[in-house]
Amino acid sequence: MLPKLSSCVGFICCSVLVLQFSLGAEDKLVIMSPHWEGIEREFDRNFKAWYKSKTGHDVQLDWIDQGGSSADFRFIEAEFKRVPEGIGIDLFFGGGTDNYIKLAEMGLLRSFKLPEEELNRIPKEIYGIPVYDSQYRWYGAALSSFGIMHNEFLRQRLKLPEVKTWQDLTQPGLLGKIGAADPRESGSAHMIYEIILQGYGWQKGFALITQLGANVRSFSAGSNAIPKDVVKGQVIYGMAIDFYAYAQIAVAGKEKIKFVIPPDAAVVSPDSIAILVGAENLEVAKEFVAFTLSDAAQKLWVLPNGDPEGPKWPGGLNRASVIPALYDKLGERCVVPNPFTRNLTPIQYDAEKGGIRWDIVSDLIGTLVIENHKNLVRAWKAINKTEDLQKRAAAIQILGEVPITEDEAMRLSETEWKKSDFRNRKLKEWGQFSREKFRRAQKTVK
Repeated sequence: MLPKLSSCVGFICCSVLVLQFSLGAEDKLVIMSPHWEGIEREFDRNFKAWYKSKTGHDVQLDWIDQGGSSADFRFIEAEFKRVPEGIGIDLFFGGGTDNYIKLAEMGLLRSFKLPEEELNRIPKEIYGIPVYDSQYRWYGAALSSFGIMHNEFLRQRLKLPEVKTWQDLTQPGLLGKIGAADPRESGSAHMIYEIILQGYGWQKGFALITQLGANVRSFSAGSNAIPKDVVKGQVIYGMAIDFYAYAQIAVAGKEKIKFVIPPDAAVVSPDSIAILVGAENLEVAKEFVAFTLSDAAQKLWVLPNGDPEGPKWPGGLNRASVIPALYDKLGERCVVPNPFTRNLTPIQYDAEKGGIRWDIVSDLIGTLVIENHKNLVRAWKAINKTEDLQKRAAAIQILGEVPITEDEAMRLSETEWKKSDFRNRKLKEWGQFSREKFRRAQKTVK
């Protein structure tokens, strides 16, 4: 007697599944990441080998990027509003803690606690900033500092001043000689502006950012372009995250390119990783987090290419490890300074505050400084031509005016700022406010 058709179909399906497994069907992981190509290539290649050695399985990694950490965050937030149970992305890897704190508060990150032995190697904080979440919803995968790089060769040749602080960048002689990025497009650029605001305070911070912005040659969409412009001499000074600077120093040489962390507002903060709620490849995602915080992966950050345990990517990755003991273990093999022993006096950076007001700060800088940059530069030139110190001081005070207080910014960030009609109306008002104050500042020195 022939077997029933349903039995045959079941037998065939089971056989296909067994055949697929025997042929080595790959595990999968989908990662949203603003990281640049070198990091993606190194972590892709090394994780695949690490995962194969642990599980015996191959794994396929799909890397997705919307154009930077800010854009990635907005995409994740929008997708979860559309599909609350999961968005088909397993991990968010890269970017500062502010966005991760916001995602955690929204309930969009899944807790995953590392084994105690691994967790104990990572300090809970550095200079007062958490290195990982107390509920294990995100971890710092590397550490970042923010500062000023400059082309020392051209600086000396052009007899320009040595710059050590953020305030130094407001000197009139630096007009058109500074490179900076748009905080609405670049997470690391946003962090620099937020650090200045928290270091100097709301009013003084915006006054500094406005004067500094007047000296900027142009605002790029990505912060990765700034260090290259410094090396090429298109600008002499650049506001940059440390690893971009270190990468250029490795190529151009320490004598030509310098990098300083300004003591007037210094911060060392984690560049993070987290598992998203609804991750379809949860177990693989956990393995990737564990790998990222292992010695094998952390060595990829700090060792040069050419080192047997380092990256193969030309120039290396030039990031700081979150494991203090690793620096002692590797010694002079490290190409990145140990952030845990640097002689810094960082500000008490409030990551929660920075996360809450992230969008409104970016919009304020975008509207007041970047979109009206030509008017700002025109006013700045007029101010610095006058020899009347009283008029100059009055004009600079006008230049630094902000349309809302810090308290108002915090309140709006938690209420109306997510309403597009309200936000668009305010941006239009701020644009008019900006143009008017530049006219008043220019008129003051005539």
